[in-house]
Amino acid sequence: MSEKKIVLFSLSTCPSCKKTKELLAKHNIEFILVELDTLDIESRDKLLLEVKKYNPRESFPTIVVDGGRAVIIGYNDTAIKKEFNIK
Repeated sequence: MSEKKIVLFSLSTCPSCKKTKELLAKHNIEFILVELDTLDIESRDKLLLEVKKYNPRESFPTIVVDGGRAVIIGYNDTAIKKEFNIK
């Protein structure tokens, strides 16, 4: 179980986001899921500004660990496994 604070910014229709969610869930890594395309416009706009701080391209998925100590952009199983010590 992870003691890190993990936020996964994603889109509900994004295949890479789905693969990222599945990989985290498979290894019992707890995360806060934020699916921007399911939010109202005002909330989405605020959260896009948050995403932009960590990922200027605003692409998905974007994983933010411990308030930006680590940021993983896109489906990158190598980086995810390294960050969360998955063998």
